[in-house]
Amino acid sequence: MKSKILGVYYEHPEWFEKFFSKLDEKGIDHIKMESRNTSFDPGESQISIGVDVMFNRMSPSAFNRGNENSIFYTLNYLKYLESLGIEIINGYDAYTYEFSKSNQINLLRSLNIKHPKTFVVNHESEILKTAKNLKFPIVLKPNIGGSGANIIKFETYIELKNYLSFNKIDWGIDKTLLVQEFLTAKDSSIIRVETIGGKYIYAIKIHLTEGEFNLCPADYCKIDDQKIDGMKDGVSDRGSIVEKFDPPKNIIRNVEKIFQSAKIDVGGLEYLVNSEDDETYIYDINAMSNFVADPDIVLGFDPNDNLVDFVNQKLQV
Repeated sequence: MKSKILGVYYEHPEWFEKFFSKLDEKGIDHIKMESRNTSFDPGESQISIGVDVMFNRMSPSAFNRGNENSIFYTLNYLKYLESLGIEIINGYDAYTYEFSKSNQINLLRSLNIKHPKTFVVNHESEILKTAKNLKFPIVLKPNIGGSGANIIKFETYIELKNYLSFNKIDWGIDKTLLVQEFLTAKDSSIIRVETIGGKYIYAIKIHLTEGEFNLCPADYCKIDDQKIDGMKDGVSDRGSIVEKFDPPKNIIRNVEKIFQSAKIDVGGLEYLVNSEDDETYIYDINAMSNFVADPDIVLGFDPNDNLVDFVNQKLQV
């Protein structure tokens, strides 16, 4: 019987080199489908894209690399392919959580899982209005973000008001902004959890530099200009000390519930223990999640092997 072909739909030129190498090692037929320059005919029902299963690896941080055009295009493309019955790993539903922090918070609320208190606004006048209902410090962040882009922290209401009087806010590509309480991470560390097939695979603790604005990597911090020694976590360019971590069972259950509810086949999230109330808060969910760098050293195994096995199972159905 002819083997099925996997299509990997992606934007970043380097993130998936190891995954592609693993596919080659296992002899899994695959096609690279770059998202930057492509097209489709939504009026056509008889098409062949040359693959049997597509793996969506599109990232909302594409706008940081000049590929903003791929983000919303992908939403339409996934909807079209699913309407034709093409199986997609991390399909349309999963992708709607990937590029909307508002959707992520709505999901957490529906599952009764703690998250930072947040308002979603579409006009500058609403920033100060909603901020009055939050406990400072707060952060402003675009609804569509990635790698901590365009996040601004304010210690007081007066600081926020003065800033808005003399500066323009970057509203992001969908012109929607989050006004959110900033939570201080206990022990200056956060936890990154990864899942495959809706099941827990591993977690790492990322130790953060005390006093730096990086308590919540990927969302609450700007990292490009920071000089931090240590091992890169593989999730962003941040270089923080990383170690394997075993979350409590109730956290693992909640993590799996989140990804199963969101129909995210492969993804990760970050959470912290708030130093003020000692409660756990989830603040970022990612359908496009990269594994930790140097996994054999940090974890004792390579999760790319688990990912390839998962993808291969999809091809065997």
